[in-house]
Amino acid sequence: MAASPHLFDLAVIGGGINGTGIARDATGRGASVVLFERDDLASATSSSSTKLIHGGLRYLEHYKFRLVREALMEREVLWSLAPHIVWPMRFVLPHHRGLRPGWLLRIGLLLYDHIGGRKRLPGTALLDLTHDPAGKPLKPGFVRGFEYSDCWVEDARLVVLNARDAAERGASIRTRTAVVSAERLPDRWRLVSETADGIRETVEARVLVNAAGPWVGQVLSGVARANAPAAVRLVQGSHIVVRRLFDHDKAYFFQNADGRIIFAIPYERDFCLIGTTDRDYKGDPAHVEASPEEIDYLCAAASEYFLKPITRDDVVWTYSGVRPLYDDGASKAQEATRDYVLSLDTTGGATMLSVFGGKITTFRRLAEAALERLRGHLAAADRPAWTGTAALPGGDFPADGYPALVAQIMREYPFLAPAHAARLVRAYGTWTRRLLGDAKSAADLGQLFGADLTEAEVRHLMREEWARTAKDVLWRRTKLGLRVTPDQAAALDAFMAAEAERTAPESASGGQAA
Repeated sequence: MAASPHLFDLAVIGGGINGTGIARDATGRGASVVLFERDDLASATSSSSTKLIHGGLRYLEHYKFRLVREALMEREVLWSLAPHIVWPMRFVLPHHRGLRPGWLLRIGLLLYDHIGGRKRLPGTALLDLTHDPAGKPLKPGFVRGFEYSDCWVEDARLVVLNARDAAERGASIRTRTAVVSAERLPDRWRLVSETADGIRETVEARVLVNAAGPWVGQVLSGVARANAPAAVRLVQGSHIVVRRLFDHDKAYFFQNADGRIIFAIPYERDFCLIGTTDRDYKGDPAHVEASPEEIDYLCAAASEYFLKPITRDDVVWTYSGVRPLYDDGASKAQEATRDYVLSLDTTGGATMLSVFGGKITTFRRLAEAALERLRGHLAAADRPAWTGTAALPGGDFPADGYPALVAQIMREYPFLAPAHAARLVRAYGTWTRRLLGDAKSAADLGQLFGADLTEAEVRHLMREEWARTAKDVLWRRTKLGLRVTPDQAAALDAFMAAEAERTAPESASGGQAA
């Protein structure tokens, strides 16, 4: 007689920021949770953002005051929970004659300073760009501007840390495992999943959360066979990365003549990130990439401001993602709401909650709202919210304590180069010690794969963070893909494949239930 499928309180489809955030919150309230991701964590939209924790200054023009206020309030919360991967950044907004008038910008920034409960981030300041270092890389026509605060985040790492914390609390995180069917029963869902190597399994869950991002509609119609329409609008956002354009550590907020804005942000020490575009997307989100037209648009938009023109020849990397926005009927992609919508469906049996839209900034609040919507359907949802004060893995140090932690790690591991120690602490925080273990010399860290990526780090990423391929390591867990050669990347892939085969029984249990 076949054994009954394992019964979970909650099953989540989607290993992006919304799915992992909901899984973490629910697990911390005592729910038994399983999360399915058919690829790697953060393999789509959640690793393709502009990487900002921000209120969205431009959303004020569309009167999205609740969205802006909620996002602004989250900046300092997330900074305190994960100060290794979230940190403050100052943004310079040069005044461009003929576009938004100065008085309008001042009013917007005044609201931005005061509606979000700002406590530690510095407020807005006026800049004389003829004397301030921020004016040096700009064309001489820009003589005054504004400076304000937001935060930066390592977006893919934020996803992984939410998954890691959920796993530490008991969740089963199943990457490279697709849900191929979801049968609705009167009081539960019966889910059939299939791993990348063809292993099928059946589990059951009292509640199903559809957090599949750009594939939320496909899960509704194809996997769950629900009758509810998928009100999703797919919007493509692309970015380019060029060599460093300026010496200071501030970012730029540029207005364009078409009404859009772009950012130019210091990136990975030696580079500059420029983005994003906003255009409707048709096609498979898995195959999205920056188009030649988008690359040209970003080069031209940045060149309107920078003294040195930017051309395609300057571009060293591009990336693109598809944002699954709620379709509110806006005529332009850039006007579609960035707010989230949670759709609860109880028709015909067990409960399903589908997530539309959202911003990486508000993922934690979205998760709380999701649990609130599930009250009466999920027992754990009645328990108190908790994620606003619980540090993410590696983030258990003061918000302003990054330099001190780097110095401490260098005292404990004096063989580390300063840049190497700084990068490790930026990625892993206090978990840097877990990665380095009892190493006494650089040789103890094992094989070097290029840049400062060592065997010890790769093993940590495979053991603790579900990494399976060189792409997982080089472009999501780190951005060392900007620094390694194709031959080094191939050697890393070969090492990881051999290591995965060698530890297959161990990774089968650890990778599933973590």
